Amino acid sequence: MSNADGDADLSTLRTIADYQFGAGAGAALFPLEESPTIKRTSSGRPQQVHADDGRLVSFGTDGRFTLGIEGGRRLAAGLESPAYRVVVDDESEPFVRDEKNVFAKFVREAGDEIRPGDEVLVVHERGELLAVGTAQLDAAAITAFDTGMAVAVREGVPAA
Repeated sequence: MSNADGDADLSTLRTIADYQFGAGAGAALFPLEESPTIKRTSSGRPQQVHADDGRLVSFGTDGRFTLGIEGGRRLAAGLESPAYRVVVDDESEPFVRDEKNVFAKFVREAGDEIRPGDEVLVVHERGELLAVGTAQLDAAAITAFDTGMAVAVREGVPAA
């Protein structure tokens, strides 16, 4: 792949991130000064994007990203809280880190823009990223319901 093709790919990936997560997400996930590795399908479509620290995103056939932990860290640093965050407390932390799903009754706060199917960051009240996953409910339901799964956790951040 030529450098021009790589630049075009990254520009497209930044645009998709901005669309999916809001303005600034593309720059947070794919900084201009970095050249992440883009793994492709046999047809040449981008499938996964990796940085030195790990997987940033996978690119689904539906045109949306699924986050890796490193991508979650970058979004957490680049997006203003509580955007795309589901906040839990000490009681849920060990379970979420162990890749157990988040249930609505344990959620303290959720970003207003969250819709079912959105990629979200599961964070502790103190701001620390615990996991990434897919919202199962919208923000209003996540904070209002006392039962039901709020986030299907895909990948947890092990305790330090």
